[in-house]
Amino acid sequence: MKIKSAVFEVSKPDLKSCPNWNRPEFAFIGRSNVGKSSLINLLAEKRELAMVSDTPGKTKLINFFIMNGSWCLVDLPGYGYANVSKQARFGFNEAVADYLEQRENLRCVFVLVDSRLPPQEIDVEFLRWLGSCRTPCTLVFTKADKQSATQTAANVKVFMAKLTAWREEPPAFIVSSSKTKSGRMEILKAIESYLTSQG
Repeated sequence: MKIKSAVFEVSKPDLKSCPNWNRPEFAFIGRSNVGKSSLINLLAEKRELAMVSDTPGKTKLINFFIMNGSWCLVDLPGYGYANVSKQARFGFNEAVADYLEQRENLRCVFVLVDSRLPPQEIDVEFLRWLGSCRTPCTLVFTKADKQSATQTAANVKVFMAKLTAWREEPPAFIVSSSKTKSGRMEILKAIESYLTSQG
């Protein structure tokens, strides 16, 4: 897939105010400071499409970007600097939870995980909750350029093994780096496959 256009459309605070359209949507979410904005800019090949900040939790709203005039990339607020609910419903952000549970044109959620770290409980718990939404998800292990490929592979293996404790079939995963541009084509191919299958 070639990205010919990437345009910021709108930011909304909650599900009911989200755009009323039938465009397929692909959401990106992760712990704060995982490199989400940099990855979105990499996918679009536009340096300042999504605002990059060193301040964790900068994204507060649900941000919609129209790609190639036909599908939508959705930038969701991170979940790292919020209290995690112990209840069945993941209480990190009510608006985001509503979106992930109820948005009918959401095709896939790309969950970003820092490839340098051992499994973080908040990532694992989020994925456990997301499984109840029954929306397909793909893991994207970010910042792979910060360490050796061997170390990245080892960390990914440990993380994926952690998921098998409660999930029979682990989700697909992609290793990425906004600096080296690795993983970009794999993510776009994954999106294209959903678009093709939906006709």
